[in-house]
Amino acid sequence: MKIAVVAMGKIGLPLAVQFADADETHEVVGIDVNTETVAAINAGREPFPGEAHLGDKLAELVPAGRLRATTDYADGIPGADAVVVVVPLFVDEATGAPDFAWMDSATESLAAHLTPDTRPLISYETTLPVGTTRDRWRPMIEEVSGLTEGTDFDLVFSPERVLTGRVFADLSRYPKLVGGLGDEESRRAREFYEAVLDFDVREDLPRPNGVWDMGSAEAAEMAKLAETTYRDVNIGLANQFARFADGAGIDVHRVIEACNSQPYSHIHQPGIAVGGHCIPVYPRLYLSTDPGATVVRTAREANAAMPGYAVSRAEALLGSLRGLRVVVLGASYRGKVKETAFSGVFATVDALRERGAQVLVHDPMYSAEELRGFGWEPYAWAPGEPGEPVDVAIVQADHPEYARLAATDLPGLRVLLDGRRVTDPERFVGVPRLTIGGGEPVTA
Repeated sequence: MKIAVVAMGKIGLPLAVQFADADETHEVVGIDVNTETVAAINAGREPFPGEAHLGDKLAELVPAGRLRATTDYADGIPGADAVVVVVPLFVDEATGAPDFAWMDSATESLAAHLTPDTRPLISYETTLPVGTTRDRWRPMIEEVSGLTEGTDFDLVFSPERVLTGRVFADLSRYPKLVGGLGDEESRRAREFYEAVLDFDVREDLPRPNGVWDMGSAEAAEMAKLAETTYRDVNIGLANQFARFADGAGIDVHRVIEACNSQPYSHIHQPGIAVGGHCIPVYPRLYLSTDPGATVVRTAREANAAMPGYAVSRAEALLGSLRGLRVVVLGASYRGKVKETAFSGVFATVDALRERGAQVLVHDPMYSAEELRGFGWEPYAWAPGEPGEPVDVAIVQADHPEYARLAATDLPGLRVLLDGRRVTDPERFVGVPRLTIGGGEPVTA
């Protein structure tokens, strides 16, 4: 097959590599607007760090002619048997409404170069509001291409269900969900993904692991939104429990551990923030088509309030943060990932500045210049070396470096607020250490 993958980001590029690696006769073309990304791929180099096995696979597949990249849709799309779209969908911060600008542009560009001789299968993997594949992409593709869905091309939705850093393992681990606009389109999607993916044997699933036909594009769209929205709602519940536990002097982590010892309880962990491309975003996409989902909305609001709550815990202990030097440890939304998408660092820094604190930010994955680019004053510290004097430290991301942090690394430290519960209490003897839901007493 000739397979085109649109958008060579942290999901799209590993997907293209997976497709190329599945059969040496496949021709896989990645399309991306970023010339530097395209150049890196064509040189056999990974354009971003952190994805397991990606570099080795690129170094093998690109020189062998099984994978290449281009910025030109006229090069990548014509003659394709399958077109897989993984272009980012953004969400307006203020309104929570989906912003389709990038996806619209990509869809119009690919539609302009479709060739009906191969009856291409077009599969959207970007998470979408329910109904988008049928009501937005179908008419747009038909209008631009002059082709007819179900006759000249087939259209399906098949959500990506992987986590950056372990994409190849997740592609094997989880069932691949597909939903077409018709039965024939679903059948073609099953055949395509069965040809490019291998699946682990899983005895825990209700049916064999593999490609699962959801029956419609809408069901597949909802499945992805539901599985991620569940996590946001669950974390929101855990955060509500944590805030109550703090007021009652209860360690909520012991409570959750006890609850989850019973097989019908699966309470997640509380924390300072819910970040990333998925968990804080997809509930908003769901709400865009189900505005009456009060449980979803309340959970999202509860999670969004956690950075401010964490700062208030430190403020309550000291009485005021005005004029104090506060370091936020972690710009990334989670440990070992160089990505700030919807990271709690933004709201944490804002809350501290509103209280008059002098804010510094540290992250082992970002240079001082990169942190300044976000408008933050960088904090100089490396494991084994004491940093600059600070009054307060707030752990925002669970980078492994912070698990080895000690009070001696932060001269003058008066309070540690560990928003991820990764630090060792024994390394902070003599310094108040607060957590989210730890039940530690806070008095000014």
